[in-house]
Amino acid sequence: MRYLNYINGQWKEPVSGDYKLNLSPHNQEVLGEFPSSSAEDVQEAAAAAKKAFSSWKKLSFQQRASYLIKAAAILNEKVEEVGRDLSLEEGKTLAEGIGETRRAISILEYYAAEARQPIGEVIPSVNAETFLYTTRVPVGPVGLITPWNFPIAIPMWKMAPALIYGNTVVIKPADITPKCVYHIISALDEAGLPAGVVNCVFGRGSVIGTALVENPHIKAISFTGSNQVGHQIQNQAVASGKKVQLEMGGKNPLVVLADADLEKAVDIAISGAFRSTGQKCTATSRVIVEEGIYEVFRDRLVERTKQLKVGNPLDADTFIGPAVSQSQLDGVLELIEAGKSEATLLCGGERPTDPSLANGFYVLPTVFENVSRDARIAREEIFGPVIALFKAKNYDEAIELANDTEFGLSAAICTNNLTLAERFVEDIEAGIVHVNSETAGAEPQVPFGGCKNSSTGSREQGKTAIEFYTQVKTVYKDRL
Repeated sequence: MRYLNYINGQWKEPVSGDYKLNLSPHNQEVLGEFPSSSAEDVQEAAAAAKKAFSSWKKLSFQQRASYLIKAAAILNEKVEEVGRDLSLEEGKTLAEGIGETRRAISILEYYAAEARQPIGEVIPSVNAETFLYTTRVPVGPVGLITPWNFPIAIPMWKMAPALIYGNTVVIKPADITPKCVYHIISALDEAGLPAGVVNCVFGRGSVIGTALVENPHIKAISFTGSNQVGHQIQNQAVASGKKVQLEMGGKNPLVVLADADLEKAVDIAISGAFRSTGQKCTATSRVIVEEGIYEVFRDRLVERTKQLKVGNPLDADTFIGPAVSQSQLDGVLELIEAGKSEATLLCGGERPTDPSLANGFYVLPTVFENVSRDARIAREEIFGPVIALFKAKNYDEAIELANDTEFGLSAAICTNNLTLAERFVEDIEAGIVHVNSETAGAEPQVPFGGCKNSSTGSREQGKTAIEFYTQVKTVYKDRL
């Protein structure tokens, strides 16, 4: 099936007439054809967003929310179909694909409910005759550049707040997982969203992303992806006076103290590191274990890791599906090979031998120990199912190891010591902290984002999303 761009309320072929195959990472099955769009398509989409903005921002919050509620209901009716498509094109297990789709629906419902929340405040003036207050106004047409690893949840957590706060949207989905965003756009179209309010242009980031950032009609850019691309976008956006929001990499630590429940800590490590094939910015990458339980934890972790089923993401007993693409697999394998020369390989470290997986982008879950702080697998984001194990003498050494990274997205600790848990919350340099749960996972009603080189700009999700998608207007009102 051939899919089209969505511009000004219409499904349109790309100006170039070129298309790209969307392939399954499991077996290279063709899932469809999507546009290889050009800068001309972006210009048309941005112009449509600009034209629609003046009328969209004048609708009441409740009127805008009605479209989000309808779209959520439409997606809910076909949640299993959309979840299956997500698994087919991205490689997550079917349960994860359906779960992510439900998460996207809950994000729509959450921001629809924000229509009933206050958006300003009354502030006492020094002048008794002055009515002094603040309100918020939308930024304008916004450009959203979204990644492949959460191909329906992340587009939704950018798009839903943008829309409820009165902005119009041009979205550029990841070119290797386009169908999930097609489902979002289709639901909004079916919900009757006015023409031009949301526009979707499929294609390469180097072409579409650049054109979007440089377009004068676009007033803000929200990006999730790699640090390299993110900083390029930031420089371009700032140079043209745009607001910019970046969510980028992570090298997330899990600290396991000697008093922790061992089996639960192993469960937390495996789930955080290996679900979604480790293709999460919040995935557990470094596991730092207090020396008193290090050997027993290590042995149990390796034993459990070897038991994990790697296979077709549609099979019910699969725990780890394929990497999303050949280039992604190659990058993971490159870092694994570097790890073999830098550390001690405990398990995994290669592609599976099952002939039924030969045409897919599969790699076995991998665990290293004796990892130096300067090793590539200790410093670089791998974005694959790889754990680097570290031994720490005590809590103080563990926290020092955990903070020894350029990133600061998520971190977790396993302990029954309430005092040390509270210290960890204060000491760890991360935007998201988990106590006795995995580093991955984010609920839509709370802020999402990191510190250091993981994020810039205001947080996503929750009530803090209003900071990026609106501007504060201060009003002094006096009588003549």
